[in-house]
Amino acid sequence: MIVLGLTGSIGMGKTTTSHMFAAEGAPVHSADAVVHQLYAGKAAPLIEAAFPGTVTNGVVDRERLAARVLDDPDALKRLEAIVHPLVRAEEEAFLEAARQRGACLAVLDVPLLFETGADSRCDKIVVVTAPPEIQRERVLSRPGMTEAKLAAILARQVPDEEKRARADFIVDTGNGMEAARLAVRAIVKRCKAL
Repeated sequence: MIVLGLTGSIGMGKTTTSHMFAAEGAPVHSADAVVHQLYAGKAAPLIEAAFPGTVTNGVVDRERLAARVLDDPDALKRLEAIVHPLVRAEEEAFLEAARQRGACLAVLDVPLLFETGADSRCDKIVVVTAPPEIQRERVLSRPGMTEAKLAAILARQVPDEEKRARADFIVDTGNGMEAARLAVRAIVKRCKAL
């Protein structure tokens, strides 16, 4: 089974691209979706213990948590030490289930693939990209997003140019969704042929 790592900086269209892989029949593990589940489940009490006042009714308040960790590298490291092992355990269970089902390809959708070293667990890497002006427009249209938040997020991410240089495959969503869909289809076909 080929383990395909899927990543891209904020606003590049990675989530849309992961849905395209799923539409092509590839099982997809979304680290973001797992984090959302964990924030409403087993990670919530651990996060509340580390960051009091960030959990409401058993669910992590993402805005409160972001306010506590976004500009504090040590706090962010403490949060990652709680969340990353839980996400990794879910990822391992997902990959084992895909193997048991006989999948020839499984996709790990990990926003911070390079930043967390998760690329070392992948056979091939897909980087989703778009021109900087499209990225900026997409991100700043999100509710609550500001120039300062965008700058802080980008500062923690490997630059797009470096991600593209490390990729086996590139999906450019700046060329439109149909072009991206065709690129995904071609990647799936190539991986199945490996």
